[in-house]
Amino acid sequence: AGVQAVEQTVRGVADVLAGRPSQVFVASTGVIGEPLPAEKIVAALPALAKGLAAGGWEEAARAIMTTDTFPKGAVRTARIGETGVTVAGIAKGSGMIAPDMATMLAFVFTDAAIPAPVLQAMVGPMVDRTFNCITVDSDTSTSDTVLAFATGAGAKHPPVSDAAAPLVADFRTKLEEVMLDLAHQVVRDGEGASKFIAVTVTGAENDRAARRIALAIANSPLVKTAIAGGDANWGRIVMAVGKAGERVMRDKLAIRIGGVPVAKDGGVVPGYDETPVVEHVRGPNVAIETDVGVGQGRATVWTCDLTHGYIDINADYRS
Repeated sequence: AGVQAVEQTVRGVADVLAGRPSQVFVASTGVIGEPLPAEKIVAALPALAKGLAAGGWEEAARAIMTTDTFPKGAVRTARIGETGVTVAGIAKGSGMIAPDMATMLAFVFTDAAIPAPVLQAMVGPMVDRTFNCITVDSDTSTSDTVLAFATGAGAKHPPVSDAAAPLVADFRTKLEEVMLDLAHQVVRDGEGASKFIAVTVTGAENDRAARRIALAIANSPLVKTAIAGGDANWGRIVMAVGKAGERVMRDKLAIRIGGVPVAKDGGVVPGYDETPVVEHVRGPNVAIETDVGVGQGRATVWTCDLTHGYIDINADYRS
């Protein structure tokens, strides 16, 4: 039934826009297990098509919101050679957010003329460094999507054939900035969230190990609730490092919160004063840095705190 509903809506979009079904991409979100109302969607398409406008970015961003509290969009200008191009994107996401992307939809567009294989070679690794480095609640979903489109509209830059070419260095930078901006907005709008948290792990065996440790910290309910309550309980960070299952040197473990050294060589910093740390974790932006003393691996992930608001939203999600 789900496949039939998708096929029906795709045919409806293609008919209204005078295109081919193969040109229509499908993204979906909502309550898992509830059938997609294909008939209602198809019936609404003609009126929606009439309302299309080049400046309708915010309307599009609002249309895909579910438990989101604000529409998410980002835009940058870049240069390919001597030609200026634009990169713009919209996204939705608030809960069920964790690698790999969770119930999150993101659509990125550029008027540059970038062949699909080249654009894919850029976007794939960038997704790994942006959307796949955020977590709200460690839960994923069934319909996670990031789509990137290069329309080539008005672009008069030299041909692009290599994703790593110096010609597109600025474009690559701005494309990743848009994706990271959208990813951060998803975290800031996490269900019930009151704080944005950056978790950086260094000194791991490799980057992959660092990321697993960082996610263990970022997904820990005890860490997230402590920060929600403004409690500088750094022992919970140590706990999360340990449960990651990666190699660490206990006697070299170091922790900084808000740039303030908290632990060094596996123990509390001599003369440690918790006052500035408490002040930091009670603010809207929290930074946690942990060095595990093994190697050169490094990773940063972004998350939010866990509040009563998250429970309220998800306890009443279908009511």
